[in-house]
Amino acid sequence: MSKPYSYIFFDLDGTLTDSGPGIMNGFAYAVEKMGGQVTDKTSFCRFVGPPLRDSFEKDLGYKGDDTDKAIAFYRDYYFNQGGALENTVYPGIEMLLSELKTAGKTLVVATSKNVRGTTLVLEHFGLNKYFDFVATSNDTDRKNKSDVIRYAIESYGITDLGCIVMVGDRENDVSAANEVGIDSIGVLYGYGDLEELTKAGATYIAATPEDVKSFID
Repeated sequence: MSKPYSYIFFDLDGTLTDSGPGIMNGFAYAVEKMGGQVTDKTSFCRFVGPPLRDSFEKDLGYKGDDTDKAIAFYRDYYFNQGGALENTVYPGIEMLLSELKTAGKTLVVATSKNVRGTTLVLEHFGLNKYFDFVATSNDTDRKNKSDVIRYAIESYGITDLGCIVMVGDRENDVSAANEVGIDSIGVLYGYGDLEELTKAGATYIAATPEDVKSFID
């Protein structure tokens, strides 16, 4: 069953664009600059989506100043060495966004990416024209996905959470939506799989962008 949502919140990495190559290369670059060795860059695919600090600290074990240094190396690769544009828009995404806009939906980006990276990607691929609002993470009051979602809700003054659905490809998208109290669509064409999204408690599972639209209408 689906219901008519008015506000559609989209994750960016792994949901709107396949940013995996640039992100994985960025992590490999950072780890090597920090003195580590990388034998398989694809092992970093699990970091497509979650906040950078969580990935470096909780998964890779960096602490304190080392975390900041590693993030700085990552961002150097991402912004200064072309990592952000090692990226493609998923097939069917532009049609989905266009159809939702035509249907009168309010489209919002809700991403763990910072504002600089988000703006760069959206403008480069021409996706910014579809979105009414962009909510990004920062290092102060929006450190995790639930903070980003709440920021978007508060910015719009939405009081009926039942009219919102979060679309994302990873566990953190779904868990954040559940924490805030909104429905979610877990997409299988990104970097999460059926087990991850089901275990996280996704309201719906979509194999394609076309399936996403079917749950919104």
